[in-house]
Amino acid sequence: MRTKTDWVEQAWQKVILKIDRTSKSIGASFPNGSANGRYERSSPHDWVAGFWPGLLWLVYRETKKEPMKLLAMECERQISQTLWEFDPLHHDVGFMFGLSSMNQYLILQDEDAKRHALMAASLLAGRFNPVGGFVRAWPNWGGEDHSGWAIIDCLMNLPLLYWASQEIDDPRYRHIASLHADTVLREFVLSDGSVHHIVSFDPETGERIEALAGQGYAKDSAWARGAAWALYGFALCYCYTGKEDYMKAAKRIAKFYIDHLPADKVPYWDFRMPNASNAVPRDSSAAAIAASGLLELAILLPGEEGAEYKLVAEEILHSLYENYGAWELDEEGLLLHATGYFDKGIYVDAPLIYGDYYFVEALLKLKNSGNSKTK
Repeated sequence: MRTKTDWVEQAWQKVILKIDRTSKSIGASFPNGSANGRYERSSPHDWVAGFWPGLLWLVYRETKKEPMKLLAMECERQISQTLWEFDPLHHDVGFMFGLSSMNQYLILQDEDAKRHALMAASLLAGRFNPVGGFVRAWPNWGGEDHSGWAIIDCLMNLPLLYWASQEIDDPRYRHIASLHADTVLREFVLSDGSVHHIVSFDPETGERIEALAGQGYAKDSAWARGAAWALYGFALCYCYTGKEDYMKAAKRIAKFYIDHLPADKVPYWDFRMPNASNAVPRDSSAAAIAASGLLELAILLPGEEGAEYKLVAEEILHSLYENYGAWELDEEGLLLHATGYFDKGIYVDAPLIYGDYYFVEALLKLKNSGNSKTK
């Protein structure tokens, strides 16, 4: 019978082979979701821009393959230009600069990349609404007023603020990150461990107005990727702060997430979608994010409890590898059957670059005995 070590190493070798191949076609561009076997490209302003260079840095860190480093550096150069093209930037600069500039600094000791990441952290901190205690999400796109909107995804951008506080010995960034996390804990997380995608506040008074469906089925449903962002995000907040409320939240969300998984451990795109069946699309990206978050919990919680989280993460990753991998296909993506934005029909049942990134991140945590990304 194949052991865990066998399949993890086999999966890692397939990742290396595939990234070697696809890096030649993707180059220093910014893949988003796949259509007809090829990733559609975004601009360096897009929230997904950091995932491809982040993936390249993961491979380079393990293999020291020079072409991966050079492509990642060119991606970082392009992303850094968005700092001077300020207007379109948003709360997701943590994804953009944390996975590109911050990694480039940590791996290469590149001082320019460090400055880019610190500038992005300052921009993110500048989105903080002090009366509401939240980091505002998007600019006013599409004719909508987003001045009072906060979203669950932003928890995953907070590590950029925590890192900046550590790097320049300035607690302001850490305070902003924790105040936002406290608001999310109070206003987004339900008693059963499910979470809202968007909560709207009055930007002048900070008063909560309502929850919004966002990319979920309904405002009171349970968007699977939102649960994964929340699980992982609170685990990272605990890792940086040691605040027990964040660990309790991560565990409550993890229980909801795990309890609602189907047999193959890969969720439907919304846990409360009516009549979930094989006709309802899965979201392999949510599974990959959650697996990496569960492994973070396993690192933080030694003993039986941590071992249980690690076991579930292994089961998720093994299912993704065996049942969702596009290893031998003429397809740039690594994982099939993700769901980007169901209601708008954007990348439904397709590979997504962030699903690929978190699959590889989680696989390497498993391969390397679960070393935390924040230590």
